[in-house]
Amino acid sequence: MKNPEPASDSKISRKRHWLRYAFEALLFVLALTAIQMYQTREVVEGPAPAFEGVLLDGKAVSLESVHERPLLLHFWASWCPVCNLEQGSIQRISEDYPVLTVSIDDMPADKLLEWMAAKGVSYPVVTDPSGAISRRYGIKGVPASLVIDKDNQIRFSGVGYTTETGLRLRLWWAGQ
Repeated sequence: MKNPEPASDSKISRKRHWLRYAFEALLFVLALTAIQMYQTREVVEGPAPAFEGVLLDGKAVSLESVHERPLLLHFWASWCPVCNLEQGSIQRISEDYPVLTVSIDDMPADKLLEWMAAKGVSYPVVTDPSGAISRRYGIKGVPASLVIDKDNQIRFSGVGYTTETGLRLRLWWAGQ
């Protein structure tokens, strides 16, 4: 009489491999979530604080003057490598949604315009070399993105790299 075949070691090994992979993926997602929560701990919530600034072309702008919503308010700097990775995404989003960006660079407007032209971006930029606007929003690092809905409520905030698809989904959701 034959003994029933024992469970294959390779099947058990594969199962353990996938369980370990799932566990590690879960830990990775939890770590990213914890980092994001830590980075945005001081970013304001609720109503978006009012501010006034000057665009690179010399025109005055305020958050209230951008009536279209939802709005992407994006903080960045030319020296920031992660910001540079996002430049193309922010440009493409600005072609479909209202976008207002805040540069924390301490650079003359004409130099910043040259830098933007070299990168192929043309979205509206308010400079904030003193950090006054950034402080008003609780921004401690760049890049930082906030989605503001039609009721002037901050619906999403994130610090660090955010994908174009992620920003588009948040803008779409805020418009619902």
